[in-house]
Amino acid sequence: MHELEVLLSRLKMEHLSYHVESLLEQAAKKELNYREFLCMVLQQEWNGRHQRGMESRLKQARLPWVKTLEQFDFTFLPGIDRKVVRELAGLAFVERSENVILLGPPGVGKTHLAIALGVKAVDAGHRVLFMPLDRLMKQENRLERQLQRKRLARTVLIFTESSDQLSMATDRVPGLPASPGYAQ
Repeated sequence: MHELEVLLSRLKMEHLSYHVESLLEQAAKKELNYREFLCMVLQQEWNGRHQRGMESRLKQARLPWVKTLEQFDFTFLPGIDRKVVRELAGLAFVERSENVILLGPPGVGKTHLAIALGVKAVDAGHRVLFMPLDRLMKQENRLERQLQRKRLARTVLIFTESSDQLSMATDRVPGLPASPGYAQ
C-alpha cells in the first residue's frame, strides 16, 4: 500500500489518499469492474478538489455571510420576480460579462440575493469578491494611479510644454528628475 500512497502524493491526489482504503473495500463489496472502480475513485478525487476549491474561493470572496437562493423568502417579498432570479442563478450574465445591479429600499433582500448569486458563481468555479461600493471606488482609483505610474516608468520620452511646471510635477510623479536636463 505504501507504493500507492506515494503515487497518489506525487499525482497530488491528497483527497483520494485519505479515502483509498474505504474505496477499495467498497469496490470489493460491490464487485465493481475496473471501469466502475476507476470512475468511483476519480469521482471521489474530483469531489474533494471541488469542495476544497469552493471553500478557498468562498474565503477569498470575503462574503459577510453565506446565503443561498433556497434560503430566500419569496413570500416575504412577492414583488420579486422569481423567473428573473432563476435566470440570474443560471449565471449567463457572468459568461456574457454583464453587470447586474440590484435596486430597492433597505431590507428587501438585495444583499441576500447578491450573496446567493455569488455563492452560486463560486460553486460554478468562478472567482467572486464582495466589496462595498465606496471601498471598490477607492481601490479602483488607487489601482488606476499605480497603472499610470507603471506606464510612466515604461515611457522612454516625456514631452512637457513648460519647464516651470516641472518642479511641481516631480512632487507628484515618481521617477521624474528633480531638475530639468537639457540635451546639448
